[in-house]
Amino acid sequence: MKGLLKNLGLILVVIGAVILVACSFTGNVNNNTILGSSAVLVVVGLISYIVINKRIAD
Repeated sequence: MKGLLKNLGLILVVIGAVILVACSFTGNVNNNTILGSSAVLVVVGLISYIVINKRIAD
């Protein structure tokens, strides 16, 4: 469980990136809801990765 928690931020970043790549391949780049939500996933993933790894290391 600790390993999954440690990688939660990376998983969120990868999910956001996969959504962005899928939108690019399908040509659905005008839907701001999908693009915004994937950008939020990437940012939240980065922040959670930093915070969680700081807490686990301490």
